[in-house]
Amino acid sequence: MNKVWIVTGSATGIGAGIARAALDAGESVVATDLDSDRLSEAYAGYGDRVMAQHLDIRDADQARDVVRAAMARFGRIDVLVNNAGYGQFGPFEQVETEAVERQFSTNVFGTMNVTREVLPVLRRQRSGHIINMSSNGGFRGVKGGSMYSATKFAIEGFSESLAEEIAGFGIKVTIVEPGAFRTGFLNPGAIRYGTHVIEDYEDYWASARAVFEQRAGTQIGDPARLGNAVVTIVNSEKPPLRFVAGPDAVAIVEGKLRSVSGELQDWRELSMSTSYETTGSAR
Repeated sequence: MNKVWIVTGSATGIGAGIARAALDAGESVVATDLDSDRLSEAYAGYGDRVMAQHLDIRDADQARDVVRAAMARFGRIDVLVNNAGYGQFGPFEQVETEAVERQFSTNVFGTMNVTREVLPVLRRQRSGHIINMSSNGGFRGVKGGSMYSATKFAIEGFSESLAEEIAGFGIKVTIVEPGAFRTGFLNPGAIRYGTHVIEDYEDYWASARAVFEQRAGTQIGDPARLGNAVVTIVNSEKPPLRFVAGPDAVAIVEGKLRSVSGELQDWRELSMSTSYETTGSAR
């Protein structure tokens, strides 16, 4: 059966890679983005299997309107890909409160806005799949990206809990953790930096920022191949809760697992000492 996908942030980058892979597989797609012109241009050749919709995911009313339009056009929704978001970088102390709030408003609360509107449809159908885009920075904190990592860690916790809450309705959840993919994510104008300058961080931040800027346009990950992988996951009988995308991301996850396991063992005795003692006899 032809599936109907909603993909947020799909004018370019990973979102476009996923949406096009779904279309190439014969599916129908509601493609959403803030940039309506780029969105319409990106899908001009796909005919009536694609519906382009302007969406600011921070606006719950817009999210509701998009879901209603999707149902009016296609009659069902099978897959939601929460991809829209951006990166706020810089040492925590250099990122203004307003910038922190914008980062969470988009990456976390925006994802929740769209999910909240789609879930009633999936529950009625007793089927569906939610793909929440995280990052390798959502599994291990990124130096110079504490706020971005904080939002992606939030998405991971939200997704793991949500998966258990809705499994009984036949709805699946997969967290996708990409490494560095060749998109505009690190391009000037897309990535954002804190502007509150603190001299103590000057050398540290200059080094960290240089890494981000050098990576732009040279990332190893291919958005089209990731799109194909997501289609494969959606069509799997037993899709993973967590999918790590890219050899760099695999190395990061493996490294953290080793680190956490080692630390757990090093401090195991103290950890076990923190509960009430038991005497082995009851009175």
